[in-house]
Amino acid sequence: MENLSLLERFSNPELIKSMSLGEKLLASGTVAILGMAITFVVLMILWGLIIMMTKFVASQKKEAVQVAKAPAPAPKPAPIEAEEDNEELVAVITAAIAASLNTSTHNIVVRNIVRVADSTPAWGRAGRIDQMNNML
Repeated sequence: MENLSLLERFSNPELIKSMSLGEKLLASGTVAILGMAITFVVLMILWGLIIMMTKFVASQKKEAVQVAKAPAPAPKPAPIEAEEDNEELVAVITAAIAASLNTSTHNIVVRNIVRVADSTPAWGRAGRIDQMNNML
């Protein structure tokens, strides 16, 4: 039994039955250590690949930023007068209220529009936008 190779000893179930308790413990310890070593080596390889990919992506982002900065800035459009903008805003709000109340815009008078600060966190707004986009 001593002249058999290690693979031959562990591949035959009858030989395993004939092994002593010490030999079985040694074999199971060897298998456990070998499995942990293989897992550790594979994790180290994955870790190295992730670091390489991170550096590669970071270098491409730098190149993209440099390319994006190259074009000249576009000329600014002419400013819109505040009165004109307010009149359009009042018209749009009046139409929205009339549509929600199922009435005519002649029955509604908008006297004052006050902008309320949005205290919703960024993640809340992003969630709402995501849900709105998924509805379509």
